[in-house]
Amino acid sequence: MTVEPQEPVEGGIQVEEAPDPPFDWRDYGLEDLPAFLIFWGLTVIVFLQFFTRYVLNNSLSWTEEAARYFLIALTFIGGGLVCRRRAHIAVEYLHTLMSRAASRRLMIVVEAIAALFFAYLAYIGWRLIGVMGGQRMAVIDLTMAWLYWVVFAGLIVMLLRTLQSMWRRLQGDSPWAGDI
Repeated sequence: MTVEPQEPVEGGIQVEEAPDPPFDWRDYGLEDLPAFLIFWGLTVIVFLQFFTRYVLNNSLSWTEEAARYFLIALTFIGGGLVCRRRAHIAVEYLHTLMSRAASRRLMIVVEAIAALFFAYLAYIGWRLIGVMGGQRMAVIDLTMAWLYWVVFAGLIVMLLRTLQSMWRRLQGDSPWAGDI
């Protein structure tokens, strides 16, 4: 297949954009909506913090703490989304040197280790929920257990999505990290 040169336009080459693929609900998981809502909640809180501090010159005391907790929640809830898409940061050079079967086996081992890690972190998170139940947040009138429940839920989702991915690989799914 030959590529036809594009007509030059001012400032470079005219590039035709590929159309967006049609919307499909199967591309999304249960963890996507909470991650989306937390992301936009974080956006609103940070904007509110910026606006009150720099425009009104009188910042709201709760926005900094709320933004911190929303960012923590987004990290752990969004981690499930990343595990489902097999999109964690990884060095994939070794895969280019291996056969497809060896690469698949390596990824199964990597996912088993990741699942054990998430299970251990979830266990620690579960224990911290009980420990932090009596401690209150600095400005917001809630216990720290709320935040640890979100962290625990995110770790459970990451564990389940990693196990799901490992199961698919065991059934012969694609060996590459980014493939679903």
